[in-house]
Amino acid sequence: MSIEDKIVADLVKHRVELVTTVPCKQLAGVIEKVDAEPSIYHIPSNKEDEGMGICAGAFMGGKRSAIVMQNTAIGVTINTLVTLTQFYRMPLPMLISYRGELGEPVACQAEMAVHTKALLAQINVPTYHLHKEADVEELDAILAYTFMCNKPVAILTDATFWNGY
Repeated sequence: MSIEDKIVADLVKHRVELVTTVPCKQLAGVIEKVDAEPSIYHIPSNKEDEGMGICAGAFMGGKRSAIVMQNTAIGVTINTLVTLTQFYRMPLPMLISYRGELGEPVACQAEMAVHTKALLAQINVPTYHLHKEADVEELDAILAYTFMCNKPVAILTDATFWNGY
């Protein structure tokens, strides 16, 4: 089973019915699989905070959701994470490509990588970092955790997890 297939299978196992995605080269395979999964309603978003708003609407309507995004937009999502997802105790798995690590070909991506984990820690968002392909096995437990305790969680996936850029 591919990484992408395992991710989507775990989302389905945990009854995630809606996934919103923001385009990302690293996550393109996951986005493609989400779009093809008949039990998941896929809504592409223009911005990460917009996607979180869509997920909040789904949550308030009794549906489980997730967002697929890049870490480069963490800064613009801080207010949404604190005043919407955390305030309303909303479980939100955030599958995040962690751009800017070793091997990153785009220089401007490196700047946000320096701040991503610190920003998430500052607002008390549990963060898990998947470095190698086998780490995908942790996703099932991470999803169980977010839905058990009604918290957003950040699942960072770096270039080594995706076998390069």
